[in-house]
Amino acid sequence: MNSRELIESGTLELFVFGKLTEEENKNVIDMAKKHPEVQEEILAIENAVINLSQSVAPHLSATNYEKIRQKILGKNGVIALQRKPSWTNYIGWAAAAIFVIGFGFQYLKWNDSQTTIEQLSTEKSNMQRLIVDLELEKQEAEKVLAIVRDNNNIQVALGGQEVAPNAYAKAYYNKETKEVYIDASGLPTPPEGKVYQVWGLKLDPLTPKSIGLLNDFASNSTKVFKVDKAEEAEAFGITLEPAGGSQSPTLEQLYTLGKV
Repeated sequence: MNSRELIESGTLELFVFGKLTEEENKNVIDMAKKHPEVQEEILAIENAVINLSQSVAPHLSATNYEKIRQKILGKNGVIALQRKPSWTNYIGWAAAAIFVIGFGFQYLKWNDSQTTIEQLSTEKSNMQRLIVDLELEKQEAEKVLAIVRDNNNIQVALGGQEVAPNAYAKAYYNKETKEVYIDASGLPTPPEGKVYQVWGLKLDPLTPKSIGLLNDFASNSTKVFKVDKAEEAEAFGITLEPAGGSQSPTLEQLYTLGKV
């Protein structure tokens, strides 16, 4: 085997990693003494291992590695005839350890990247839901403003009654279309199993007519409700009734009342 064949065979890499027998090691040493290109190739492989150790395992000192190399090589870089198998075996294990550390480092980086991607995906979903909620709130607010600003709507103040003196509400009544909107922001949240019911009233004789329930009170952020049309209503009242509403108002639970 000539020097070129030796270099291309991969034997020198095994030599550096300490994986050859004593006889094979001796043959490589003899070739290195006779052929400078073989010695240069051995040094190049050793330098590559040092560079690898620095890139994937910074804690593996190149200085320490150089000490090991000096044990293998002569003081002037000429390969000595006497080699210690124990040191070459250590180099082989060190190279394997470097590979494992490097692989583990890359895996940790990949795992961190996956975690970051999942976190960003969750944050994106939360942001999208927030945008949708804000858009819905904006639409609801625009509806309320349109009702308040409509010159055809009469604002009727509904004052608190004996059962709830501090309660209040507003009715927006369009006399042309007969549409009614109730602003119930001044009413307390009804207890479980109860619902507010809105009544359109004729005063002479007193005739109440149910025009709707304020369902889903707690979840309505604006507390503005559209109820049924009120024909010729002269007043509006709101009572607290059992869930589903009542046929006639429970006057003992009359919360607000106001005249058109």
